[in-house]
Amino acid sequence: MKKVKKAVFPVAGLGTRFLPATKAMPKEMLTVVDRPLIQYAVEEALEAGIEQMIFVTGRNKTALDDQFDIGFELEATMRSRGKSLAVLDSTRLAPGTIASVRQQEPLGLGHAVWCARHLVGDEPFAVLLPDDLMVGRPGCLAQMIAAYEQVGGNIVCVEEVPHERTASYGILSPGARDGKLTEVKGLVEKPKPEEAPSNLGVVGRYILQPEVMAILENKETGAGGEIQLTDAMAKLIGRQPFHGVTVDAERHDCGDKIGFVKANIALALGRDDVGPAIRDYLAGRG
Repeated sequence: MKKVKKAVFPVAGLGTRFLPATKAMPKEMLTVVDRPLIQYAVEEALEAGIEQMIFVTGRNKTALDDQFDIGFELEATMRSRGKSLAVLDSTRLAPGTIASVRQQEPLGLGHAVWCARHLVGDEPFAVLLPDDLMVGRPGCLAQMIAAYEQVGGNIVCVEEVPHERTASYGILSPGARDGKLTEVKGLVEKPKPEEAPSNLGVVGRYILQPEVMAILENKETGAGGEIQLTDAMAKLIGRQPFHGVTVDAERHDCGDKIGFVKANIALALGRDDVGPAIRDYLAGRG
């Protein structure tokens, strides 16, 4: 079994749900308390042992690469003023850790992942969607890799979703269950509630075998007229081991304004530096 050393971050989206904030700034640079969404995702990957981060970007997304580069002018100014640079430690990655490729057209998540095929090569890889902020100890991806080391193959992160919201998720047709692991018998992209085979929805973390790239190469379209990653994964079922895993982590849907605000409140309350002040503020509002 090959070790998972690479992770793909599909970050080419325009973030139209957050306009005007995202007119000139990538949505993945929106901050939850004091860290951008992309940094939470990268830190989760680093904790899980990922060695190379592959950003699938679009135009006007250079800020994502800059976030993990050395900010020479900023650091020189901070040093001259006697300020500690420790706050920047988590943003300075070793040379070669970040690689970027372009998705020239918005053709769907499957297409975005396929754009990373040459950097992924013949290795298993993770996919992280920064919009899904996963908060847990150990991190979501670390828990998934532990499951991968048990059963191999393909792993998707799943959670129980409201039955009436199945049309917003890829949904599992479940097989045998073993603790937090569920055998995947089938995958359906965004089924209507009356057609959904279960309420186990796939959320924004995956561990996939490289064979999925050959399927995506066919560029078959699915729901919404897009190249769906779920459809390509479904074709691996029966050919390779395939499981869904539930993790001990709280998910915040930061692709949605309400979810984004809730994430800021939840993470702020969990911190010693700002939590007490936020708690007092909320109590006063009540």
